[in-house]
Amino acid sequence: MAKKPTMPPSEIREKYQAKPGSRPGGRGPGGRGRPMEKPKDAIGTTKRILKYLHGYEWQLGIVALTLVVTAVTGVAATYFLKPIFNDLAVMVGQEDPDLTHFISTLLTLGGIYLISILSSYLYSRLMLNISTGILRRVRVDVFRHMQGLPMQFFDSHHHGELMSRFTNDTDTLRELISNGLPHTVQSLITIVGVFGMMLFLSWQLTILVIVMLLVIFLIIAKVGGRSANYFIRQQRAIGQINGFIEEHIEGQRVIKVFCHENTTVQEFAALNEQWREAAANAQTFGGMMGPIMGNLSHVHYAATAALGAALAIGGWLDIGTIASFLQYTRNFSNPVTQISQQFNSILSALAGAERVFALLDTPHEEDQGDVTLVYARRQADGSMTESPERTGHWAWKVPENDGYTYVEVRGDVRLYDVSFGYTPEKTVLKHISLYAKPGQKIAFVGSTGAGKTTITNLINRFYEIQSGSITYDGIDLTRIRKADLRRSMSMVLQDTHLFTGTVRENIRYGRLDATDEEVVAAAKLANAHFFISHLPQGYDTVLTGDGANLSQGQRQLVAIARAAVADPPVLILDEATSSIDTRTEKLIERGMDTLMEDRTVFVIAHRLSTVRNSAAIMVLEQGEIIERGDHEELLRQGGRYHDLYTGMFELD
Repeated sequence: MAKKPTMPPSEIREKYQAKPGSRPGGRGPGGRGRPMEKPKDAIGTTKRILKYLHGYEWQLGIVALTLVVTAVTGVAATYFLKPIFNDLAVMVGQEDPDLTHFISTLLTLGGIYLISILSSYLYSRLMLNISTGILRRVRVDVFRHMQGLPMQFFDSHHHGELMSRFTNDTDTLRELISNGLPHTVQSLITIVGVFGMMLFLSWQLTILVIVMLLVIFLIIAKVGGRSANYFIRQQRAIGQINGFIEEHIEGQRVIKVFCHENTTVQEFAALNEQWREAAANAQTFGGMMGPIMGNLSHVHYAATAALGAALAIGGWLDIGTIASFLQYTRNFSNPVTQISQQFNSILSALAGAERVFALLDTPHEEDQGDVTLVYARRQADGSMTESPERTGHWAWKVPENDGYTYVEVRGDVRLYDVSFGYTPEKTVLKHISLYAKPGQKIAFVGSTGAGKTTITNLINRFYEIQSGSITYDGIDLTRIRKADLRRSMSMVLQDTHLFTGTVRENIRYGRLDATDEEVVAAAKLANAHFFISHLPQGYDTVLTGDGANLSQGQRQLVAIARAAVADPPVLILDEATSSIDTRTEKLIERGMDTLMEDRTVFVIAHRLSTVRNSAAIMVLEQGEIIERGDHEELLRQGGRYHDLYTGMFELD
């Protein structure tokens, strides 16, 4: 017997939902994904879906025409049953009947069916093109929008849950456009046409149809409402499952090391049970529509046949009219049943579309900066002028009055009384003031959670400070456009990320216009050239799975080379050599010194040997700078740094 989950599904769901304003994932608590709030306006969502039809107007016009033709030919073909049956009734018992009218009617009916087949084929081909084109547009819009979202958004949402927006949710949207809406429109046209022909043939039998319609609409309203709720829950559960799977596939090594396979299976089973329950209920209530409509159509057919027979006996109707009307009864119930069945896919698609549009409605990263980064040339008088090509010099293009002032990029970064917290309730940095002069190396040491990485996140403007100010070459950081600010910096993180592609392409990611020679030079600077040269295809070796075919140290060397090829004035090293052994670290020390030459460098390190030559070392604890000075000064102070360096105190 399978074991029950160690915690109820509701608690597991909470476990994989981020709390609003939680600390970003990666280091420290938080980072759990949570479903985003969804708009409840189905009409508004439908209008937004229809906007994606722009550009397909002429194809949609043809589709609309083919839908009308298909519906009309279906209605017309049924009407021809009346003369056929009436002719047969007249010809019964005749020795030499005249078949001219009968044959011409059959040929006309065949022509109508041929037109219906051709219009259906044309409709299917056009809708395939339209639906795939719209799917492409939606995914491009979502991906483009995500590039402008702040880091806080990605830190507080599961990657797998976000991936479901590109797959499950957009696929349901494609299904809605390619099948749901067209079939619904065609069914509505058919219903209107059939109802008109019914009224034309017999108003008495049409009254019975109206009664059945009222019953059908009551059932759709009752069952469909409950189905919609469960379809929304189903889409939400799929996103949570994707997030769980993505996280635990990445953490498979940790799961096995700590023997958490059974616990992981139980937690997944609980999440999967949530999905199963929502999906089962959604499909149950959605699936009820078909059988209910089918049985009602049988009842309607029998009642119509009985009433029609009574009217025929009384001389009110002929046999052909009854035959056509009975077929119209089938034609009427089938589109109603189709609409009820399409109701399921429409609900599912609207739920998926709401999730997609909720992501598209997430505000972009605010950027009101007006200062940009440009290539510059130094004039004989020492002033800077803008250059259209790379010169090795950078300048800030600062709007001033009716013109621009060019300020040389030197890497002078200063923090003035900066306080910050990921949530208003908890302050992470408290009144931080420091400066990094051009070419200086500033190191941050301290326990985990002391605020070291947070400072670099604020310098990059991944997060906005709550009080105080930060300047870069004397310019307030908020005035500098974020893209230009980040282009002037390179970061080497503890957790390296390599993209699927060649080693050369991964290094060139630091500067896309770098030549092959510059890529090799950067690799040599980072001491990565030797091991790259010994790879199967050298620099053209394809890396997959985040560089799974390299060791952790080799991956970090590639990341250092990527930072080197960018050639920025400011460099941030966040535990950049943590995955490199001490021997390799010594080998690349000279290369790193060359890389850091004439650059402002911020270093975060647990190995104190890597920060000895820093111009200033900041010791942080609980968001405050408790000591500052160079290596020798801090040792003489005999404080926390002295204890750390001499081994009397260890970092957490």
